[in-house]
Amino acid sequence: MVDSTRPTPNTVGFLYPGYSAEDEYPRLEGMLGGDSGDIRLPLVHTDIGEDAHRVDALLEMGSAARLAAGVAELAERGARAVVWACTSASFVFGWEGAEEQVRELSETAGMPASSTSFAFAHAVQALGADRVAIAATYPEDVADYFRAFLKAAGAEVVSMRGSGIITAAEVGTWGREEVLRLARAGDHPEAQAVLLPDTALHTAAWIPDLEAELGKPVLTANQVTVWEGLRLLGHDPVQDRLGALFARSGG
Repeated sequence: MVDSTRPTPNTVGFLYPGYSAEDEYPRLEGMLGGDSGDIRLPLVHTDIGEDAHRVDALLEMGSAARLAAGVAELAERGARAVVWACTSASFVFGWEGAEEQVRELSETAGMPASSTSFAFAHAVQALGADRVAIAATYPEDVADYFRAFLKAAGAEVVSMRGSGIITAAEVGTWGREEVLRLARAGDHPEAQAVLLPDTALHTAAWIPDLEAELGKPVLTANQVTVWEGLRLLGHDPVQDRLGALFARSGG
């Protein structure tokens, strides 16, 4: 059995809003580290406030005070970097606002910090994907903020599909077939990668299925969030079961 108290240089802490798909993180930890314990991904839940994919609710969800409340526990659990594991409550601030969000988080935590929105931007760049498609669970007005965020990162969004789902709780109930259907509906022939930007969505177990179905890289929120955290530590594990992003080295 792995000693969870044993220090390891590859410990990334995650601030996760609510409880919709938090089980993705122990699953991803197991897939990446196995029984060796070389990678640890402790998670702390943040106060979600109102569970709504609505701009005003998301701005409050991603406020500095809500994020700051969880950093001390992550530090106690050995985190050497921290990621705000939420896409919508980071990109809704816009590029500059999201930069300020992670800068404040880094200062509060005393360690490198990022968010899921920047994880997507960096993952798209790592794959060399100039043109992407967005398959979102959100209402389209919220998804459009993500389109603008990716444009600021230098990516061309060739198509975007919103699903109109208001709550993370509902998204968390989706299974394999719903996720595959979402990805298929959001794909576009010109897209070099398809992005599923909601950390409330379970995807870790089905990324190979998604990529086989679409014939191209698929980036999902919890997948890129973990990749981003390990990237902050200079660690680049290879794991074929997590799709093209983790199957390449030097990312």
